[in-house]
Amino acid sequence: MGSDPKPITTPEVKTSVFGQARQAQESKTGFYLVLVYLLFEFGRPQDVLPGLGAIPFGTGLSVLILLNVLMSRKLDFSRLQTKLWLPLLAVMAIHVPIAVNNYWALMIFKDMFLLYSVYLGILAFVDSLEKMMTLMKMWVGIHGFLAVWGIAHGGFGIGGWMGDENDFCMVMNMAVPFGYFLLFSATGVVQKMKYLGFLGAFILAAMASLSRGGFMGLAAVGVYCWYRSPKKLNALIVLAVAVVFMVALAPPTYWDEIASSTSDETMGDEGTGGARLYTWGIGMKMFYANPIIGIGQNNFPWTFNIYEAGQTFHDRSFGGRQAHSAWVTLISELGLAGIVIIGAMLLQCYKDLKLVRKRFSPVRSGQKHGQIVQAGEDVRMYLARAMEGSLIGFIVSGIFISILWYPSLWIMMALVVSLRNISETQGGEAVPVAVQTKHLWGVPLPRLGEKPISRL
Repeated sequence: MGSDPKPITTPEVKTSVFGQARQAQESKTGFYLVLVYLLFEFGRPQDVLPGLGAIPFGTGLSVLILLNVLMSRKLDFSRLQTKLWLPLLAVMAIHVPIAVNNYWALMIFKDMFLLYSVYLGILAFVDSLEKMMTLMKMWVGIHGFLAVWGIAHGGFGIGGWMGDENDFCMVMNMAVPFGYFLLFSATGVVQKMKYLGFLGAFILAAMASLSRGGFMGLAAVGVYCWYRSPKKLNALIVLAVAVVFMVALAPPTYWDEIASSTSDETMGDEGTGGARLYTWGIGMKMFYANPIIGIGQNNFPWTFNIYEAGQTFHDRSFGGRQAHSAWVTLISELGLAGIVIIGAMLLQCYKDLKLVRKRFSPVRSGQKHGQIVQAGEDVRMYLARAMEGSLIGFIVSGIFISILWYPSLWIMMALVVSLRNISETQGGEAVPVAVQTKHLWGVPLPRLGEKPISRL
């Protein structure tokens, strides 16, 4: 008597609390696995530290991510891109037994299945703005390291699928929009200088590669960044600084290499331009002979001699070489099926990013010296622009470089879908960039239905 009655805890309540805690832990584990995967796939310490190369980190981490997705019951097929992966993998599976080179058809199918596992993991575990910003900081940091590595090694990447200078330039082109738009989103001088440094490093690393095809991608990214800039006057200043930076630091060989892109030696029938057109022509023959599903993933080099049919390019056969174009690779290897599937994926990515941009673009609150004064800018708007610019960098670079089966496109596609999901689940009201930045250091974001924090 006199003592308070003990609260009654039913087994159902205990189970519910335990289940929520377990689900939160699984979500954290899955998110950390995604971060570690990005470190090993893009940062590639296994290509630098002795002994690590013998361990299949990419395969192991991809399988662990898929298992965590299945256990968390967060498998989500609501987005069109996610659904379209299934017919893409089905077409690739058909090619495994019938392709000329079954081994490479199987290897690319395996790699794409593992990439799909990571794609699903990003959708499942990068489910908040805080996690997205954490991933973005890590992603930009990894590419900053890659830029320094490339500059120090004459424009060559760290290894693996980034070892070739043209492929490395594509990676830098995809990173440039993040340095650029996160520079505009930053609120403090230190943060702005940090992203300006990243932007400069990405540009210089792309230039160090001396990639002519990569230069076209870099130019396209530069035009896009200015076009999408919310503050055109500031954008002109940043771009002017970037041009001065390029002119001052670029080696003479860079401009000589770019100028050679339009020279008679390069563009003539006997130059590299003629060789590329010859290669693309054989690729179109592959497509005409196999218009529905193509010749099979990564089988372009192995069937080239068949469709060359005794032809030569100035007494040289190009059998065994890649198509030197992601899009000729797509047309010849997967035919109309691949064109429709991947084309629909890219179109839906554009629609998703357009939706995010419109939803979080601030209202125009006034003008000063011809410049629109923005209010309440949201970092999701800047991320959408950066991702869109990154995809443009891939698409244009891919005209001249065989990069279709590399992780860059497919991981970026996952980030686009994740950003769309976060934009729908985390609010209709824009959250100011300054608030979001402070949130990363411990100040919580406003809950749904509350007004954004105004006092920083």
